[in-house]
Amino acid sequence: MKNLLKIGSLLGLLLTIVPPIIFFMGNSDLSQMKWTMGFGMVLWFVTAPFWINKTSQQ
Repeated sequence: MKNLLKIGSLLGLLLTIVPPIIFFMGNSDLSQMKWTMGFGMVLWFVTAPFWINKTSQQ
């Protein structure tokens, strides 16, 4: 479960960082960039708190 949360968090970060770069290159429009970044932000805030700053159980 923890690995799925980490993958979701990474995907959320990528969806927040990559769209502005694509927009800057001229391959995307503004509304598409905003929706993608918004989805990435929500995905990050939903998944990250469950695994960040948690001690690993060994």
